[in-house]
This record gives sequence, structure tokens and C-alpha cells, in this order.
Amino acid sequence: MVAALVGGVLAAGLTGPVAGQRPDETRPRARDLGIEVGIFTPGRWNAITDVEGVRVGHTTVREGDRVRTGVTAVFPHDGNAYQSRVPAAIHVGNGFGKLLGVTQVRELGEMETPILLTCTLCVWRAADAMVEWILGRDGMEGVRSLNALVGETNDGGLNDIRSRPVTADHVVAALESASTGPVEEGSVGAGTGTRAFGWKGGIGTSSRVLPDELSGHTVGVLVQSNFGGILDIAGAPVGRSLGRYSFRGTVSGGEQEPAPTADPWLDQDDTGQGSIMIVVATDAPLSDRNLERLASRAMMGLARTGSFAGNGSGDYVIAFSTAPSVRRLPGRLPAEAAELGNDAMSGLFQAVVEATEEAIYNSLFKATSVTGMGRTADALPIDETVAVLRQYGVVR
Repeated sequence: MVAALVGGVLAAGLTGPVAGQRPDETRPRARDLGIEVGIFTPGRWNAITDVEGVRVGHTTVREGDRVRTGVTAVFPHDGNAYQSRVPAAIHVGNGFGKLLGVTQVRELGEMETPILLTCTLCVWRAADAMVEWILGRDGMEGVRSLNALVGETNDGGLNDIRSRPVTADHVVAALESASTGPVEEGSVGAGTGTRAFGWKGGIGTSSRVLPDELSGHTVGVLVQSNFGGILDIAGAPVGRSLGRYSFRGTVSGGEQEPAPTADPWLDQDDTGQGSIMIVVATDAPLSDRNLERLASRAMMGLARTGSFAGNGSGDYVIAFSTAPSVRRLPGRLPAEAAELGNDAMSGLFQAVVEATEEAIYNSLFKATSVTGMGRTADALPIDETVAVLRQYGVVR
């Protein structure tokens, strides 16, 4: 099947929404339902792109009835990421994953390529395609080393992952379609075939702008959600109330209705397997050391949603600063950088916790049901979820 480039997204064999499910454009974000996470205010787009210069691009790949995957690209700024490197850090919550490029980021405290997210067995193909694309850019003729930063989650339940369907064209389309402004969420890009808390997961994003008294800086988060747990939304026990959560069969003594299929991937008594990639951007001028501290706090936002980072879950956070004062130019002595001190970090910590939590909710609310490999991942039911939220006073 030949893929076509449509609206900056490379797609093939696209199908309509599952009967009874809202199409993506009518599915709400968390704030559309009156869910307000935390105390700080989101940016204009309530997205990672509220951090000036950050761009996001998606390629959604759907072929026949077996391929449901994609690529998501995150750029730290408008320039050449190799020639103008940003300080960066990586925090590993649970290391069951294939994050390519982690050791050099940890060693040097900087990243030199955009970040790609994709499916597990496509990491190396995605990296190869991005390296080829970057080496072909102007000014890169003499480069002999490049640290591609590529993360993943395993979408093998809905996607024929062993066919490794992501191609160089898919990667280039994501890179070249990256833009600022609103970010498409849900079952798109690297979130096309993912699943979270027993429902359809995907791409989600959120941001926070600190008050001027706390530095006025912005923190943005983007997630690729594909993990298990017991879903709470702003403290309301949505997973338990709707009867879909990890260890359900064990704690209920087997009295619940049997799962509709013997397929372990759809087993409601899962043990929290899966993964999440969390990308954190900020315009605060931070050292890589304080970026690692910021990244570690994103795990608190993840925990608030009900994740316990199960044994088979790869939980990674990549954080970077876009501030021009802390940029690093290869082959030159470091400039005197005006960095925020430790005492200025607490507001940023609160902001990243809030933005991570809300980004995960957005990944669920915006995701549509997806069928692939003979299985269907159901979208989180909006009306039933709102009823639970009303019961617990989260929304009116």
C-alpha cells in the first residue's frame, strides 16, 4: 500500500472512528471538562510548544489492518540542534526500555539532535533515518559523530511491530512537519498504537507558566503514554469505578465478569506492564544538573495518575532548557551562563508535576479507539468518566 502525505502527516490505509466513539476533533481535553490540575496557569496552547522555539511533528502510520504506529519529533529550537546544543538530562524511573543516546547525554549534559519517539523495534531505523537527514543539513558536511536521541514504547498489541514498519520517509515527514502552536494529541504519531490504564493511550501535552514572583518561566511536557496502573484523575478513582485496572481479577477474587477474550494483551488483570516517555522543556536557564532534578519530579506527576511503574514498564524523562544563555557551541569554550540557582527550583518542580499529570490525562481523553492486529483498544469513555468525576467533586 502506498502512503500519502496528508496535512503534514504520512498515513496509509486510514479508517474512520469506531462506531459509538467520538472522532478526535470532538473529544475533549481535560480542561474542556473543567478538570484543573494544580495551582499554576497553563500557557497559550497548554502544550510543550508554549516554551518558545519548541516544535513538534507527527507521522501517523496506518496500513491495512495490522500496522498502527508512528513517529513523533520534538525540536528544542528553530536552529541546528547540533551546532547550538541545549543542556539536557535524563531521569530513569524504571529502565525496561530502549532509549538510544542516553549515555552521552548523561556524560556531557547536552543533546545535539531533536528527540524522536516511536515504537520499540523501530528505534534503530528511526535513529538511522534521523542521522541521515541531519548529516544532509547545511553546515554538517564535516560531522563524524552524532548522538541520536530516540525513545520508544511498545505498541505491539495493535501494531505488527515485528515488521518494523517505520521507514525513513516516515521519520523525515515527522521532522519536516514539526511546528509551533497547538499539538495534535491522542492516537497520532508515536501514540497511534499505544494503550494506557487498559484504555487507548497516546500523545498528550500540557504546560505551566510560573508567576513573575517565581521567575515567570514556562515548563512544557509531552508524553507518549503506554503503561498500566490504577487510573486516578485529580484524585477521583476512575479506574476502580469503571472496573478497569491492574490486578483487578486478583483483588476481586475472580468474581468479576471474565474478559471478553483470552488474549493476554487485553487481559483486565494486567500487572502494569508498558512504558511512558516524558519530554520536559523549559525556558528557564538551567544547568544539566538542575534539569536532572526537574526531570525526576515528572515521575511524581506520573504517580499521581495511578502508575506504579511496573516491572515491564520503561519510564523515562528527557528534560532540556531552551534558554539562549545556556546554549553550548561545539569546539568553543563555554560562555559565562546566567543559570537559575537551586533556591529558584521549587516553583519549576511544582510546574512539571502539574504539567506531567495533565499531559497524561490529555493523552487519554483525546485518544480515539483503535483496532489493529484483530484487537481493539477502547477509548476512555467520556460520559462515564465525567459521571465519576462529578461523584467525587472534581467537576460540576
